[in-house]
Amino acid sequence: MERTNRTVSHPKAFLKKERKKRTENGHPWIFASEIQGVEEGAIAGGLVDVVTHHGKYLATGYWNPASQISIRVISWSPVSEMDKAFFVERLERCKEHRRRFVKDEDCRLVYGEADGLPGLIVDRFGGVLVVQLLTLGIDSRRDELTEALTDVFSPEGIYERSDVGVRKLEGLEEKTGVLYGHCPASVQIRENGLKLEVDIAEGQKTGYFYDQRENRAALEPLMTGWGSRSGIALGEHPDGEGERVPLNANGKIVTFPYWDGATVLECFAHTGSFTLHACKYGAKRVTCLDISEHALETAKRNVELNGFEDRVEFVAADAFHYLREQVKGLEERAARAAGKSDTSSKFSGQGRTWDVVILDPPAFAKSKGAVAGAARGYKDINLHGMKLVNEGGYLVTASCSYHMSPELFRDAIAAAAADAGKVLRLVEWRAAGKDHPQLLDMREGHYLKFGIFEVRSK
Repeated sequence: MERTNRTVSHPKAFLKKERKKRTENGHPWIFASEIQGVEEGAIAGGLVDVVTHHGKYLATGYWNPASQISIRVISWSPVSEMDKAFFVERLERCKEHRRRFVKDEDCRLVYGEADGLPGLIVDRFGGVLVVQLLTLGIDSRRDELTEALTDVFSPEGIYERSDVGVRKLEGLEEKTGVLYGHCPASVQIRENGLKLEVDIAEGQKTGYFYDQRENRAALEPLMTGWGSRSGIALGEHPDGEGERVPLNANGKIVTFPYWDGATVLECFAHTGSFTLHACKYGAKRVTCLDISEHALETAKRNVELNGFEDRVEFVAADAFHYLREQVKGLEERAARAAGKSDTSSKFSGQGRTWDVVILDPPAFAKSKGAVAGAARGYKDINLHGMKLVNEGGYLVTASCSYHMSPELFRDAIAAAAADAGKVLRLVEWRAAGKDHPQLLDMREGHYLKFGIFEVRSK
C-alpha cells in the first residue's frame, strides 16, 4: 500500500485553465506549456504538488524547469518524499508484478512511468542490475535508489548505463560505470530456456532488448511443417520395422533431424535473439544478418552456447541493400525465364527466398518530424522483405518507433503489400511483453508494434 502523508505539502505548481485534462486522466507528464506558475521554494529535481488553476490537488511529481516535460508525476495522492523507503515500496511492487507474470528471472524489473518510477529503467542480467537514470528527479536521488535496489533485489552489482541523449534534455551529462558491487563486462542470461551472452558495458541501451521476449516465443508455430515442400513426408520404414520415418521423394530415409523446419532470414539481428528462438523451435536453416560485426560476434557466441552453429549462417550487411539485392536477383531470374533478358550477361547470383522473414529494425522515427520519412522506410523494408517470403510463408515485422502509431505502421505494411502484389493475412498483432507494462492513457509508452503475417501472391 502506498505511503501517504496529507500533512506534508510541497510548493504548488498551478496548471493553466485552458489545457487538455491529461493529468486528470492519468497521464504522468506535465509539459512547461501547461503550467501557469510554480510557487517560490520549488527546487529543480524537488517535489511539487500539482494543482488546478483553482488550487485543487491533482498529483505530486518532481519538477525540472530546464526540461520541456517540466513535471513527472510519481503519485496521485500526497507523498512526503522520494526517500529510500519510497523507492523500496515501489520496487517491491515491481518485483511482485514480475513474479506474477514473467517466468524468467532475467527481465526488465522497472519500466519508468508504467511502474510509478518515471525516469528509471532497471534490467536484471544474472546477478547484475543495469540501470538508466534518465531524469534530474531520479538522478539527484541515486544514493537512496541504489540502497533500495540492493535491499529489494540483492544484486551482486549495479551498473549504470545512463549514456543516453535524453539526459541532455534534463540538463544532465551522460554517465556509465559501477554503482555497487562487482559488475563483469558481460554476463550470461536465460530467456525462454535459451542461453545468451549480454554485453552490459558496450551493448545497445542496457545491453539487451527484453521487450520482445514473448514475441520471440511467438515464432514457435512458424518453424515446423515445411518438409512436404521439399518432398519429404513420414512413411513406413523401408526395412519394414514398423517405425514411421521421414522419406524423400525417392523413398530414401532423411537423416537430417530438422527436415521439417523452416528456412529463416533475421534482419537487424543484433545479438541473434530471434535466430536462437527459430533454431530452438526447429528451423532448418537461419540467415542471421546485421550491419555490425561486433553484434554478430556476440550472436555467433550465443549460437554456439546453444549448439545451433550447424544451422546458422552469418551475414554482415546493410539490411536494406541486402534485401534489394535478393529481390533484384529474383526479378533477373523471372526475366530470364520469360525470355526477356540477355542470357549472355552475368547473373548476379542473388535471389534467395525464405519461409519466414523477420524484420526487427531500430527506431526509424526519433521525433514527430521524422514520421513521414520513417513511414517510407517501413514501407520499403517490408515491401522487399515480403517479396522474399516463399508462397504461403510468413513475414514477421516490428517497429519500436513510438512516434509511429500502430495505425501508421499497419498502413505502411498494407501499402507495401499493395505494391508487391501480395495478400497478407494477419496471424498475430502484439506489443511489448508483460515486464514492459503500459499505462492506458500514456500513448508514448505504446511504442512496440509486432505483427506476424501470412504472405500469398494475388
